[in-house]
Amino acid sequence: MIRKLNKADHESVMALIGQKPAENLFIIGDIEAYGYDSDFQEIWGHFQNSKLIAVLLRYDQNYIPFSEQPYDAQGFAEIINRNPKPIEISGLKHLVKPLQEFINRDIRKFSETYYAKCTGLSYKVDEERIQQASYLQPSEYHENIEMLRSIPEFAAGSFSVEARERAEKYKTGRTYIVRNEQGTMVASASTTAENSQSAMIVGVGTRPGFERRGYATICMEKLCSELLAEGKSLCLFYDNPAAGKIYKRLGFTDMGLWTMIRYEAL
Repeated sequence: MIRKLNKADHESVMALIGQKPAENLFIIGDIEAYGYDSDFQEIWGHFQNSKLIAVLLRYDQNYIPFSEQPYDAQGFAEIINRNPKPIEISGLKHLVKPLQEFINRDIRKFSETYYAKCTGLSYKVDEERIQQASYLQPSEYHENIEMLRSIPEFAAGSFSVEARERAEKYKTGRTYIVRNEQGTMVASASTTAENSQSAMIVGVGTRPGFERRGYATICMEKLCSELLAEGKSLCLFYDNPAAGKIYKRLGFTDMGLWTMIRYEAL
């Protein structure tokens, strides 16, 4: 049986998704922020013998499924297909794939990236060394955005002062930076979608000309140490195998592929 969930189901929902906070970063964060009664957010559950075994979250036109066992993909797809607007389905590949055959519309964009998580660093960080990293201050927002946009892979990124201010105000993200001896901002690493249980690492980069000197690693060590000390699981996307090796040295392990499919309107 599939039905729409409400506040009374919260304990059952968290019992299902709370065991894997990194995998469910977006679902947990959206529920904490917007609950079950928002106009732009809905959550459905698949029950088996009165036990919740799967959830489907809609945030605006975006849908994310989660389950630890086979679920009623056709039933979830029927819910999604009722939305006539352009939609997006995202999630771990093995959870999105069963939905695909039941979605009756054309694909606009399809992408897959590696999804990795960390629940503990693989080595003890040098506490003195990571003091080189400092928390990004409002007066440094413009400089940080300029630095990130100077990095080729981030040139088209949607960085903004407003986004930095919003993340600080609502405590959904934080950034650490490193400056060299001349005072130049040379690297940074950030989080986004922070919630009570998990956080996503984003924007890990080094200013061109200052690579391979360990600056970004210092940012990551500081950021990850702080978040893990708060009891949060960490996750990140990557599609560059070289970057993957760096993250794995820190203690990240692959959860699998994260699929994102954008569909046309009906």
